[in-house]
Amino acid sequence: MAGRRHHDLTGLRTQAICRLHALLCGLTPGGAGRLLSTPQAGRILGTIRPAGLVEIERKRVALELLGDVRRFDSQLLAINERLVEAVLVSGTTVTDIHGIGPLGAALILGHTGDIARFPTSGHFARYTGSAPIAASSGPKQRHRLNPRGNRQLNRALHVAAVTQVRNDTPGRAYYRRKLDEGKSRKEALRSLKRQIAKTVYRHLVTDARR
Repeated sequence: MAGRRHHDLTGLRTQAICRLHALLCGLTPGGAGRLLSTPQAGRILGTIRPAGLVEIERKRVALELLGDVRRFDSQLLAINERLVEAVLVSGTTVTDIHGIGPLGAALILGHTGDIARFPTSGHFARYTGSAPIAASSGPKQRHRLNPRGNRQLNRALHVAAVTQVRNDTPGRAYYRRKLDEGKSRKEALRSLKRQIAKTVYRHLVTDARR
């Protein structure tokens, strides 16, 4: 439940910050930087002196949006604290996997439910959408993205895979081996996600037996 709320709030925050960015671009010469933070937006708005009714209304809306973003940030912080506590209480070992933090673990636990409903890691991989779909042409073996499966679980695995590739981990070594085998970057990353899904499955099965 908290994981779903976190996802919804993140989406609302993204919408609000995008609208705020667009308004700032129309209110100040040069607009705002691509990566807009709330302190930066507050400083920019503090320097704006509207010249007419239209600009006055734009600044008013921008200030309301800034307030929305700050409120979402506060709510997200509170949810993160609850998620950390819930994951700790659960005793899961999923967080031992590099790239899976409290939020990722909460998504995995919440969306997986009883791991016993997945007889094998293959079943679990298909549920997460990390099991690739064959898309070979002639003698060259290729696979493409699986658009099915639980997208929240898939996102948690994707974050873990990207984190492993960016750091000195066995996951990065595996990713590089796949590149050396001739796979594209996307294909190599999907292969790594599949391996992470297997590892997550093993951890969940072990946790269930304790």
